Amino acid sequence: MAEAGGRGTNEEWFARARRVLPGGVDSPVRSFASVGGTPFTVARGEGPYVFDVEGTRYLDLVQSYGAVLLGHAHPVVLEAITRAAASGSTFGMPTPGEVLLAEDICARVPGCERVRLVSSGTEAAMSVLRLARGLTGRDRIVKFDGCYHGHADALLAGGGSGVAMLGLPGSAGVSAAAVADTLVVPYNEVPELDDTVACVIVEPLAANMSLVAPEPGFLEGLRAACDAAGALLVFDEVISGFRLGPGGATERYGVRPDLWCFGKVIGGGLPVGAFGGRAELTDALAPGGPVYQAGTLSGNPLATAAGHAVLSHVDAGDYRRLADRAVRFATALGEAIGASGLSVWTGSVGPLVGLLVGDPGAAPGAPRDLEGVRAWASSEAHRRLFHELLARGVALAPGPYEVLFPGLAHEERHLDAVVQAAGEAAASVVAAWT
Repeated sequence: MAEAGGRGTNEEWFARARRVLPGGVDSPVRSFASVGGTPFTVARGEGPYVFDVEGTRYLDLVQSYGAVLLGHAHPVVLEAITRAAASGSTFGMPTPGEVLLAEDICARVPGCERVRLVSSGTEAAMSVLRLARGLTGRDRIVKFDGCYHGHADALLAGGGSGVAMLGLPGSAGVSAAAVADTLVVPYNEVPELDDTVACVIVEPLAANMSLVAPEPGFLEGLRAACDAAGALLVFDEVISGFRLGPGGATERYGVRPDLWCFGKVIGGGLPVGAFGGRAELTDALAPGGPVYQAGTLSGNPLATAAGHAVLSHVDAGDYRRLADRAVRFATALGEAIGASGLSVWTGSVGPLVGLLVGDPGAAPGAPRDLEGVRAWASSEAHRRLFHELLARGVALAPGPYEVLFPGLAHEERHLDAVVQAAGEAAASVVAAWT
């Protein structure tokens, strides 16, 4: 029988998990539902690697779906968490740490003057919708097909990531009334807005349907459409924030929204989220305004300490190095896989890398929206490549809609090893293709 300390087999741990966790996981994207097989159970991480309970080492390109920027168990983060924990893990009272992290965010993101810290990206998105509705007195929300903003009822319609991976249109248990005021439109197309729309929420760089960049004029068009209709523009930067660069998508694309959502990197690997914007907008939040939002663990001192440590540790040079590595990695990865005969598309924006594989000889083309990604995801190629890579010690997310997250712990030698493994894995896939 597997022990609590991490010994045992992956099969044993998954069997135990299925007895007490629905589906054996705490998040559907962790399951192997779309690729088949038994998930491996992670016992520990170190830099670019994770190790399962059987002691197998994997080069990890998931990095907690983008929450880890410096690599697993980085000493700077460990020291910050240890120091904070020694003083207490939660208080439900104001702490210096939440002020420091909020200052970090506001100092780096152009136009973001105040933030409210929460405990997850889902909570941030859910709360920013309430704020937008409270500010405008309107009910309708516009979102984009394939953009994932967490699992709040009103935002699950047309979600990417795990929703798309499992082939779900949304979720059972979400009432028609909950999504009646949600309009889902294609990504990279500017919708017509009227005076019923409270806000348009968008991933300015779509990273939950593989990696789809905004086409020239798209974000600028959203800004203009919102201004004309009196609606608010919300950037969901849970993934792109503090990974594209210090100022995220706003800095990169030069378009400033009214409100933002943040998460992942700002917690240094611990649960955290934030939403914010201009002061005159965020001042509508209680206790100073009429829009209520609260959370016992919001601004948790361990999470804020870890996030402050990460944001203080990285600089513009680190982001440039990450982006340069990502370009070379994406190009080499595509060439290695393509040499086997598999169809492949790779792309990068900053340090984010997109990978889509398809049947030999197929050529769905570069995706510009969710339908373009689905043309790739319908193939068996990802499932087969996933397992061939796993057998060679490379861990991708178990679904074709996720991006790759090379971070500062991934040196050139690590990425070169992934490229070599990918070429071998793709050749094996093609050799066995029926």
